Amino acid sequence: MACDPIRRPGTRFFLQATLLVSCLGGCAAVGPDFTAPAPAQPADWNSWRGAPEALRDPVSTAAPSERWWETFQDARLDALLAQAREASPDLRTAALRFAQSRLMRQTVAAQRGPDVGLSAGVSRQRQSEYGAGTRLLDAIAPDNREQLVSVLSDPFTLYQAGFDMSWEIDLWGRVARSIEAADADVDASAAALAQARLSVASEIARDYFELRGIQAQLQWLQEDIAAARESLDILQARRDGGQIDALDVSRQQALLADLTGRLAPLRAQEAAAANRIGFLAGQPPGALRDMLAETRDTDAPMPDLALGLPSEVALRRPDIRAAEARLHAATADIGIATADLYPRIVLGASFGYESFKDGRFGEWGSRRWSVGPSLSLPLFDRGRRRSTVALRELAQQEAAVSYQQTVLRAWQEIDDALTGYGAERRRNIELRRRLRASSDALELARARHAGGMTDFLPELDARRTLSQARRDLAQSDSQLRIGLVAIYKAIGGGGQVAPGVPGH
Repeated sequence: MACDPIRRPGTRFFLQATLLVSCLGGCAAVGPDFTAPAPAQPADWNSWRGAPEALRDPVSTAAPSERWWETFQDARLDALLAQAREASPDLRTAALRFAQSRLMRQTVAAQRGPDVGLSAGVSRQRQSEYGAGTRLLDAIAPDNREQLVSVLSDPFTLYQAGFDMSWEIDLWGRVARSIEAADADVDASAAALAQARLSVASEIARDYFELRGIQAQLQWLQEDIAAARESLDILQARRDGGQIDALDVSRQQALLADLTGRLAPLRAQEAAAANRIGFLAGQPPGALRDMLAETRDTDAPMPDLALGLPSEVALRRPDIRAAEARLHAATADIGIATADLYPRIVLGASFGYESFKDGRFGEWGSRRWSVGPSLSLPLFDRGRRRSTVALRELAQQEAAVSYQQTVLRAWQEIDDALTGYGAERRRNIELRRRLRASSDALELARARHAGGMTDFLPELDARRTLSQARRDLAQSDSQLRIGLVAIYKAIGGGGQVAPGVPGH
């Protein structure tokens, strides 16, 4: 007669145990629940400023562009950043770490379900004639021992196959807290990827504008050298005609030598800046030579300071999001350690077939099975588990302090970047006035020298002053853009990035 599987004692026991532990598994997770901290922030951009009023520029609360580098209106910079996003070793490394964290989360989440495994085997065996299995024969059948031992010690083949299942019931939320910590680690890795993208973009932009500043100085320097050579030729001709003495020629030769001597250091700086850009973009030295060739593009106007709202900084700054994620993970670790103070229940079950006769293997009579929960209860460990809980609580406090420090550092970097930009912008204004005045002074000195009112020395000094003013302004224009890049980096780039999203 067929047997009803529900009425089998083992099956009923399995269902009862499953129902019991499922109900127990609904217990709340132990340990503190995480609450996202409210970052300290100023009410507006004029608060929390260490710079004097004279160095403060008006700031717009309009949302900055998500692709903030495009505000500089430089197609070559856009192309460089597009190339870096594909080939930068730093970005590839951060992306791989982010992928690892997601796979680790999947590994941790797998603890929530049962582990099921299949096993099968066949082995040739022989019992020992004097082993533990034949010791009982001395007591129950001493007269027939030799005959029984001969039968039991004959070699035989054992066939086995079946499956095993184990399932730890998450009574105290240890697995749930582990998944929570893994999710926080994923958020931290996502923030690290966003930080890498922001760092690469800002470093490339910084080096790019530094390179353009060096190239502008080189262009002005080459024009000054050409003009100095032309003036030298004129002076030498006038000396040969007896109109002037050799002193003016010597002074012009000294000026030409001074200008020519500046070429080599500037070209070395140009090559170093280009190599830094190539390294960040994952390119060998010299690979970007044509792309970074010196050019005098029309200077685009400086964009306005559109920084958004101060409250958005915590959403955009990847380091703040990473610090919050680390605090979240540290909080979840307390629950994991606390759960180890309580008992664990693992529900296990196995079913299979075992036979030493190949013709009987697979028949219902050769089946074997077991089912039931197992309990693990910590009793005494000399305070190791409780010390672990206290250690995790201290780690959480450290993460909270680190979060506060990260927020304060962010606002310090923002203030420093805004102050540096404001100071450079005012210096740039004065350098432009200096350039206009130096140009007027050179024209006046030329007119006086041509009219015989002065010798060549005032004109020579005026040329040196104008040459230096041009180079200083070219460097200042570069520093002004570098300062704006520093501001964008300090506020976390552009756009609004939700926590856990790997940047833009």
